[in-house]
Amino acid sequence: MSRFTRRTFVASVAAVGLTLAAGVQARADDTKLTIAYQTVVEPSKIPQADGTYETATGAKIDWKKFDSGADVIAAIASGAVDIGYVGSSPLAAAASRELPIETFFIVGLIGESEALVVRDGAKITEPKDLVGKKIAVPFVSTTHYSLLAALKHWDIDPKSVEILNLRPPEIAAAWERGDIDAAYVWDPALGKIKENGKVLTSSAEVAKWGAPTFDAWIVRKDYAEKHPEVVKQFVKVTGKSYADFKANGAKWDAKSPEAAKIAKLTGAKVEDVPALLLGYHFPLLEEQASAELLGGGTVKAIADASAFLKEQGKIPAVLPDYSGYVTAKFVTDALASN
Repeated sequence: MSRFTRRTFVASVAAVGLTLAAGVQARADDTKLTIAYQTVVEPSKIPQADGTYETATGAKIDWKKFDSGADVIAAIASGAVDIGYVGSSPLAAAASRELPIETFFIVGLIGESEALVVRDGAKITEPKDLVGKKIAVPFVSTTHYSLLAALKHWDIDPKSVEILNLRPPEIAAAWERGDIDAAYVWDPALGKIKENGKVLTSSAEVAKWGAPTFDAWIVRKDYAEKHPEVVKQFVKVTGKSYADFKANGAKWDAKSPEAAKIAKLTGAKVEDVPALLLGYHFPLLEEQASAELLGGGTVKAIADASAFLKEQGKIPAVLPDYSGYVTAKFVTDALASN
């Protein structure tokens, strides 16, 4: 082989290599993912702030902030969002309307992180005093579900109170103006209204009355079918953040970088973050596929929430089976690849 030919050959191989590398990079860059997140204080806000999800999935991620699960569901239904953070009530409503989605990760079982607060000066000292008052809540949210369950527990007709549909930022503003007497909401709005109000009940107590709520990540089925590796990597990153919290969360005080990152993304006060993290139980990756969660319990919880929403006239009908809206596949795949 002549020197010229050899040079030509080497140059050709190099060119092919560059072309292949460029092709791989182009395919990685072509993978896009739009994620709807909410301002709930939870551990996965840390890898979100650090860009860990982008690194793990190899996707270009467009993070969009939403104020309620109902808005997230609407965005997913329109095709504008691929993966979304929702509560169990909007999830149940979406599944009952047969939106093509799958629940693939349980964020947390809601406790004191969502609460019904009554405003100082509203003359509400016990549940019966709610009659005739204005109560704000984001409709078709977990707090809406919990509010209706609480009213039922107290034997108060929902029609005897004025329930207003307001998003969390709107609740905080209406509270400041004195336009509402009570509100059932989550942080950071919850923290703001507690400053001149008192908690009448929380979702931890409502759960004991038979109406538990939870938050979850859902994905459009068509996106999951086309990009299973992206969803699996999303699960791995989220699961690791929960494991990190369990192992090191006690050190995440108000001066920690972890608390600062969570506060920045959620709008919560950094000094409140450590206590707010205690308002949830965050299931580890190993717990996700259990019979209590994605392995069966989540299907039952969605069915129970749907039945309640139907009873309250919030959805027209319930499905005979909700198992098609829950999958443990990505959790088990993530565990297998660890």
